[in-house]
Amino acid sequence: MIDRIGKTAQRGFTLIELMIVVAIIGILAAIAIPAYQDYVIRSQVSEGLAMAASAKAGVAEFYANRGDWPLDNSEAGLGSSGTIQGKYVSSIGVNDGGITISFGLQANPNIAGDTLGLTPGASANGDVVWRCGDPTDDPSAWGGATTATEAVSSIEKKFVPSSCR
Repeated sequence: MIDRIGKTAQRGFTLIELMIVVAIIGILAAIAIPAYQDYVIRSQVSEGLAMAASAKAGVAEFYANRGDWPLDNSEAGLGSSGTIQGKYVSSIGVNDGGITISFGLQANPNIAGDTLGLTPGASANGDVVWRCGDPTDDPSAWGGATTATEAVSSIEKKFVPSSCR
């Protein structure tokens, strides 16, 4: 009798139980991998937004001092657009107040060659308000703003961080 108890305790998993576990892991991986890739791309786009902070400050300062938008990087107090680079950002350029962030270098192929535009506008009381990406999605203080030239965005909206939507 003791021999029978010992033998039944060492059975292990059946083939069907193992196949169910493998199927569950496969389903979870099929959902998680694309979501993680989008997260990685959004973090790469965030690098561009962080790098553009100095350009935003330069454009806002130029507007506060002169009442007009800077024509290029030089007027905004920045180096040439090709010299402003990061791991995923190939350039940041100012064109008539609008800031264009170009992605390349080690960026994910889904955003390599794409751009994200930041367009400034001056609210009624003179504050500079920024529109990020989509030209139809105006920030709350945008109404009646004096805008600069629209910066063009070619990046998909799902890759833009939530702070920019």
